[in-house]
Amino acid sequence: MMDTVERLRTVLAERYAIERELGRGGMATVYVAKDLNHGRLVAIKVLRPDLAESLGPGRFLREIRIASRLAHPNILPLYDSGTADGLLFYVMPYIPGESLRERIAREGQLPVEDALRIAREVAEALGYAHEEDIIHRDIKPGNILLEADHAVIADFGLARAINVAAVDDLSSAGLAVGTPGYMSPEQCSGGELVDGRSDVYSLGCVLYEMLAGEPPFTGPSAQAIAAKHLQLPPPPLRTVRPHVPEPVVAAINRALEKIPADRFRTADEFAHALSAPEQTRRVAGFRRLLGWGALLVLGAVALGMIIVERQSGGARRRPPAT
Repeated sequence: MMDTVERLRTVLAERYAIERELGRGGMATVYVAKDLNHGRLVAIKVLRPDLAESLGPGRFLREIRIASRLAHPNILPLYDSGTADGLLFYVMPYIPGESLRERIAREGQLPVEDALRIAREVAEALGYAHEEDIIHRDIKPGNILLEADHAVIADFGLARAINVAAVDDLSSAGLAVGTPGYMSPEQCSGGELVDGRSDVYSLGCVLYEMLAGEPPFTGPSAQAIAAKHLQLPPPPLRTVRPHVPEPVVAAINRALEKIPADRFRTADEFAHALSAPEQTRRVAGFRRLLGWGALLVLGAVALGMIIVERQSGGARRRPPAT
């Protein structure tokens, strides 16, 4: 029996040339391929067979098409999708950079300015998607790609497809919607009323991790982590990053409130709150610049007055011409 990659090469031979496996996760495997019609590199994500069976091709393709309407500079677009020889797949641009997960693994704690910029870009993209009535439900560092140092959210299509799948359909596959370290309390409890504020919570976890080096809640099992999301406040961020601005800490704590009504109402509000420290820094810098400019002007005026005084004094002392 052919393995997945050989099956994929065979059934997609007229459209895509599969080059290599790029990575695999709990729900899918990603391959780098060449789009033969357009001469470009793409990433093809192929769902796990048991997940594909649970979702079914009709539901999967319908939800992928809905998500493909999203058009935002910080959302990875969907080029194509389909089913072939029992495989469910969708096609995205190939991003040669790294994921936020890889950057955190390499650097640990990110500079505050970088973390805030990435979080703002993700929040703005989420705000746009939520206005289109599309919730991601699996915001995590692995789903945030860094393209030319800008954040791009991936997997909106897969997240939406899983979102609409019945819980009974997924239980046999042993899958859950979301990733334990970043799931909102309402996701952890299996609640049906999950809206954009759940994505805000997940992004709060991601921003916390960018600054602290690890997510706010960790544990030996998914159940242990879920219990912390439901019951415990996040560890104080300033314990590990004392110089994080207080407005940033306050914004993260609000995003991580247990009750959705206590969080930011929208992702755009979260983005605005994260912009406030940068605006404050710019205003303070401008004021410092004005202060130095005023001192320089006063100094120049004083120097000019001294020069004038000396010149006029010298003229008074000069003896009359004979």
